[in-house]
Amino acid sequence: MKSLVVIILTYNEATHIADCVESALFADEVIVFDSYSQDETASLAEYAGATVLQRKFDNFAGQRNAALEVVRDRAEWVLFVDADERVTPELAQETLEVIQKPGYAAWRIPRHNYLFGKLTRGAGWYPDYQTRLLRVGSARYNPDRPVHETAILDGPEGTMQHHFIHYNYEDVAQFRAKQNKYLRYDAQMMFNQGIKPKPQNYVLQPLRHFRWRFFTLKGYRDGLHGFRLSAMMAWYEFRKYVALSYLCKEVDNR
Repeated sequence: MKSLVVIILTYNEATHIADCVESALFADEVIVFDSYSQDETASLAEYAGATVLQRKFDNFAGQRNAALEVVRDRAEWVLFVDADERVTPELAQETLEVIQKPGYAAWRIPRHNYLFGKLTRGAGWYPDYQTRLLRVGSARYNPDRPVHETAILDGPEGTMQHHFIHYNYEDVAQFRAKQNKYLRYDAQMMFNQGIKPKPQNYVLQPLRHFRWRFFTLKGYRDGLHGFRLSAMMAWYEFRKYVALSYLCKEVDNR
């Protein structure tokens, strides 16, 4: 039984995967859980020292739960790392220390997010805690949250001090493409909760979202960079309600 296995979910991550695996080699094993990438992700991961397993992608929660099931009988702890993240030496050392502490089902880890090449400390991108270090058998991901997945824990959660480094978005085009992927998921979750858009939502919700990110979450600390991010996320909020309205109309027209 291994003490710690790092699992990296991938799809077409040839740009990041080698550096990510290298940062995770402090663990007893590194598994790249790949969704049949069309680029060199799998071969680069194996060359870097990882074990590569493949599963057809359904959603993020499903993929993480499937990975947990694979290591159920071979590891005590799992650390999930995204391909565009890096484990710093300090975080690696802290990870090896906290898994020795009894009683915890999971640990959450803060992230330093780099957006468009800039370390972003406001607008909701810091400390950006992620529940990623899980005791096998005591944690799983909520299947009702297919994206922005959340962990269900059978025990207490600790908070770690050292950070992931997250190379989040290289440019605005990548940011928009990723948000477009999330858009349908988020609208569908709202629809499933019985939420229906009201006329004022198209104006008030984006304005509230901008105010929340720029003022409450201190996006102003990042200057024009923080203003732009807050505005882009407010626009995403508007588009989310538009997508929700289309889902409601589809049902009404049946």
